[in-house]
Amino acid sequence: MIPELKTILIAMTPLGELRAAIPVAVNVYQMPIWSAYIFSVLGNLIPPIFILWGLKTVSGHLSRKVYFFNRFFAWLFTRTKNNHFDKIEKWKEWGLVILVAIPLPFTGAWTGSLAAFVFNLPFRKSLFLIALGVAIAGIMVIAANFFGVFVVKYLGWQVLLGFLALAGFVWWYFKKTRKSY
Repeated sequence: MIPELKTILIAMTPLGELRAAIPVAVNVYQMPIWSAYIFSVLGNLIPPIFILWGLKTVSGHLSRKVYFFNRFFAWLFTRTKNNHFDKIEKWKEWGLVILVAIPLPFTGAWTGSLAAFVFNLPFRKSLFLIALGVAIAGIMVIAANFFGVFVVKYLGWQVLLGFLALAGFVWWYFKKTRKSY
């Protein structure tokens, strides 16, 4: 299988997305950066099209046909909107872009598609915001990939491990000391 197709398939996975596709394409398949970026972004944008379209269609059909699903989707939408209404009002559409753009586990195009579905955002608007977030995430992943390769090449893997441990500690500290507003 050609590297470009492999990159697209890796980018389509829910856990890997382009966070895995770009490093694999650049470091394993030796693809140029621009090529890895383009194929990873394209691959990462395929699932949201089907998720956004399919979830609306399937949930509408199930809600009309099965009483349990009607109750479940009504509960899900009401609960989610009640719990996160203040955040939605504060961030609006940029919240979806940020959710997709942050290259961490359980963020990305799949999660952004689910969030757009739950908050009932229009299809085209959702797809545009998700594409913007994916493009930003791709740039961040390229930068992180080159930082990691540089550190390992010139300073050693132990220093990279130290950077990761320090970043984890800082994240933990701020999460622990953060006040809820």
